[in-house]
Amino acid sequence: MDGLLTRVQRLIVCVMIIFLIVVVVLSTVHLGVLIAQEIWTPPRFLIPVNGLLEVFSYFLLVLIGVELLETLKAYIKSEVIHVRVVLEVALIAMARKTITEETKAISSLTLLGIAALIFALGAAFYFEAQVRSNAAGEH
Repeated sequence: MDGLLTRVQRLIVCVMIIFLIVVVVLSTVHLGVLIAQEIWTPPRFLIPVNGLLEVFSYFLLVLIGVELLETLKAYIKSEVIHVRVVLEVALIAMARKTITEETKAISSLTLLGIAALIFALGAAFYFEAQVRSNAAGEH
C-alpha cells in the first residue's frame, strides 16, 4: 500500500511540476509583453513609477514560480521539502507584497503584521542557515 501511495504522490508532484512550468513560461511571456508595453508607451523608454511597480511585482511573481519549481524538483529528488527553499519563497512573496502595496491604502496594524512576518521569516532563515552550517561543521 505504501508503494502505491508513494507512486501516486510522485505522479501528482510530476503533474504539478508540468502545470507550474506552463504557468511560469506563460507568466514570463506576459512579463516580456508588459515590459515592452511600458517601454513603447509614450514617453518612450521611460517607465513611470506605477509601471515600474507593476513590472517589479510581476517579476517577483515569476521568481516565486521559479522557486516553487525548485521546491518541487528537490522534493522529487529526495522526497523531502527543503526548509530553506520554502523560506526563500515566503521571503520573496513578502518582498513582493511590501513593494507593491500602497502603504496609504492599508492600516498601520496590517503594516505592523507584515513587518512582524518579514522579521519572523528573516529570523527563521538565519536560524536555518546556522543549523545547516553547524551540521556541515560536524562532518
